[in-house]
Amino acid sequence: MVWLRRTTHYLFIVVVAVNSTLLTINAGDYIFYTDWMWTSFVVFSISQSTMLVVGAIYYMLFTGVPGTATYYATIMTIYTWVAKGAWFALGYPYDFIVVPVWIPSAMLLDLTYWATRRNKHAAIIIGGTLVGLSFPLFNMVNLLLVRDPLEVAFKYPRPTLPAYMTPIEPQVGKFYNSPVALGSGAGAVLSVPIAALGAKLNTWTYRWMAA
Repeated sequence: MVWLRRTTHYLFIVVVAVNSTLLTINAGDYIFYTDWMWTSFVVFSISQSTMLVVGAIYYMLFTGVPGTATYYATIMTIYTWVAKGAWFALGYPYDFIVVPVWIPSAMLLDLTYWATRRNKHAAIIIGGTLVGLSFPLFNMVNLLLVRDPLEVAFKYPRPTLPAYMTPIEPQVGKFYNSPVALGSGAGAVLSVPIAALGAKLNTWTYRWMAA
C-alpha cells in the first residue's frame, strides 16, 4: 500500500500546486492590476496565503522534514513562471502576471517546524500565522518593483478577454487605507484553520491508505 499512499500524496501536491497557479492568474491578472493597491490586493493576499499554507503543511507533515514547505512553494513558483511564458506566447507583456512571493513565507513555516522540533500544532498555529502575516508584506514589495500596473492594463487592451477581465478605473482609497495591514490580519486569522485542514488531510490520507 506504500505505492498507493505515495501516489495519492503526489497527486494531491500536483493538484494543489496547479490550482494555486490558476488562482494566481484568475485573482492576479488584468482586473487585479487595475485596482491592485486596494480591494483586490486584500482578496489576493488571503487567497494566496491560504492556498500556500494548506499544501505546504500537508507536504511538510507528510515527509516530516523541515524544508519541504519551501520546496512546495518552489513548485508553485515554477508552475506560475511556465504560465507566464504561455501568456507571453499569446502576445501579452511578460509582466502581465507577476509571480507572487511564496517562498519566504514557506521558509518561515519550515523554520517554525524545525525550531519547535517538529511540533505539528506549533506549525499549524505559529507557522500558519506567520504565513498569513508575511505574505502580503513580501508580495507588496514584489509588486512595487514592477512597472505601473495601470500602464500595463490599459496599454494592452484585449477585446477577446471575458468581461470580468476588462480593465476598470481604480477606486483608490475608497475601501481600505492599508491593504497590507488588512491582508496580513485577515490572512493570519484564516491561515491557521486552513493549515489545520492541511494537517488533517494528511491524517486522512494515512487512515484511508491503512483501511
